[in-house]
Amino acid sequence: MIEAVFFDVGGTILDETREFADWADWLGVPRHTFSAVFGAVIARGQDYQEAFRTFRPDFDLAAELERRADAGVPETFGEEDLHPDARPCLAALKAQGLFVGLAGNQPPHAEATLRALDLPVDAIGTSAGWGVTKPAAAFFERVVRAGGGDPSTILYVGDRPDNDARPAMAAGMPACLIRRGPWGHILDDPAVAQRCLFRIGSLDELPGLVARHNATSPKAG
Repeated sequence: MIEAVFFDVGGTILDETREFADWADWLGVPRHTFSAVFGAVIARGQDYQEAFRTFRPDFDLAAELERRADAGVPETFGEEDLHPDARPCLAALKAQGLFVGLAGNQPPHAEATLRALDLPVDAIGTSAGWGVTKPAAAFFERVVRAGGGDPSTILYVGDRPDNDARPAMAAGMPACLIRRGPWGHILDDPAVAQRCLFRIGSLDELPGLVARHNATSPKAG
């Protein structure tokens, strides 16, 4: 049975459209140009920061975040940046009695911002707070510990086959791929997708899938 569900953050529960637009404006690049370059970087399997380095070769994310903060334009997000299906999905899974958590690659400010949103979750973990980033095995080991210690009972939900589904399954967890955002549409790895427990187009689908899975699980009785 699934006893815990952990979600990636960016792209999965957070719509990053405004964030990408803000970065394009900060770099002085037309938004459609930045989006096109970003998509090409993803399609080539490169680190997403290579999109920024296309326009600013010496780009360093930590330093740039600090410069933005000093200039009074810090990177941030709020309720309006949540995908509309995110909060209802989290609440529905909590109502099933499941342990619900967030765990994603996020900068230092993100954990406090996520907590301020008062989402219906039991745990929040970030790469900055844990000191390890996806797809490292140590990141998913932290997810397993936070979810109770038995990976077979922890579902990990994300939009990337390379950063989310594949390493989660390598850690012994079932995985769910959601197809949305740039990674969800540009990246395609049928071998990974076919091994996932669920493949969805919206988080609205997930609570029902989990409920039906648990109802038919041998442990259910």
